[in-house]
Amino acid sequence: MNSSRIFNWLTLALVALAPLMVPRVLAPRPASAAASPSASPALSQVASANSQFALALYQNLNAGKGTRDQNIFVSSFSISTALAMTYLGARAGTHQQMASVLHLSMPDDQLQAGYAALLAQTRATPAKRYKLEVANALWGQQGIRFESSFTDAVSKYFGGGFNLMDFAHNPDASRLKINQWVEDKTAQKIRNLLQEPDITTSTRLVLTNAIYFKGDWAYKFDKEATETLPFTVRPGKVVNVPMMEQQHYFPFAEDGEMQIIELPYAGNDLSLLAILPAGDAEKFGATLTLAKLRALRSRMYEQKVNVFLPRFKFETRYYLEEPLTALGMPDAFDGSKADFSGMTGHRDFCISHVIHQAMIDVNEEGSEAAAATAITMAPTAAAPHPHPTFRADHPFIFMIVHRPTDSIMFMGRVSNPPPAASAAPKPH
Repeated sequence: MNSSRIFNWLTLALVALAPLMVPRVLAPRPASAAASPSASPALSQVASANSQFALALYQNLNAGKGTRDQNIFVSSFSISTALAMTYLGARAGTHQQMASVLHLSMPDDQLQAGYAALLAQTRATPAKRYKLEVANALWGQQGIRFESSFTDAVSKYFGGGFNLMDFAHNPDASRLKINQWVEDKTAQKIRNLLQEPDITTSTRLVLTNAIYFKGDWAYKFDKEATETLPFTVRPGKVVNVPMMEQQHYFPFAEDGEMQIIELPYAGNDLSLLAILPAGDAEKFGATLTLAKLRALRSRMYEQKVNVFLPRFKFETRYYLEEPLTALGMPDAFDGSKADFSGMTGHRDFCISHVIHQAMIDVNEEGSEAAAATAITMAPTAAAPHPHPTFRADHPFIFMIVHRPTDSIMFMGRVSNPPPAASAAPKPH
């Protein structure tokens, strides 16, 4: 094998995620061919797999050191989509490990058809009352031969066009061009996704995924009703936050362990699902599985609820190599074991970094998010009312769900929302 391959890096960058690939040297393996079956059952499998991955990743981030009192926010949909594109080039043990982490039990041809159908279903047409845009792209080093079976599959099923770059001679200009693409695809909400150390003269491929969401609530909060009220981060630590309030009919359920509510966005295709544990949100999140989530949702029914939800805006950034390794795909990051021969015909790449960046803005009108979307809510003790109260005044878990496909698009935890401009709370 040409010794220059030893220095090849493959970077997978996305608005919510960017695996960066580094070189390795092993014998080449042939890429497998792909077919195209019916999309409907495949879409259901992919949507379910994405939700399982979302909850598993959340559990890992939730358990991370130093995350207590910290907000969590990711676009699991963007991360799983980017990893699925990477997965198309994986072979042997790397392929098997990634399938396990992504909860993919289907053949590759069904995976491709499922993602194509899911991306088509979640694409917001001009007639929709919200914006939901997902974009993918490949950025490859000029002069490097990439397998057409890989680039064609990414283009056909994920809509990811191929762009020639010169990382080897001008990495900074290449980085700036990709960052500009990210900004354009996220309404300028995600800036500087790739920082200077992320792109070097050794970079050979960057795979980008960008996701942007903006939607108004189906039932907006009245700005005049927003008050500065206390939010208990943990016993002994309280911050005063702008707390939105409204009373309306929403799907809702509660027991001694938690409350769960669904707030739809205009058009009813997407909604905010908020889970407010009675106790420690971190401990509750450690046991939140897809089966448990489905059981909680099955108990919800529409009823009149007093809703108190913090207004918030924040950004997050993660390097996800350790969480993904812990979830079960260590070979992808190991230069002596990784097999991404489906990309170039040679086993000369492995992942070095996975970068995730996201922003969320939730207010009385609705929500705007790039890369990942988060909506913050926290419950507290209810005042006497003939109907329940959902008061998000302590840490809670939330997700934005695409209702037609039941896909989790964004997921997070609000533990420490931004304080109100005025530090003094109003009496309540």
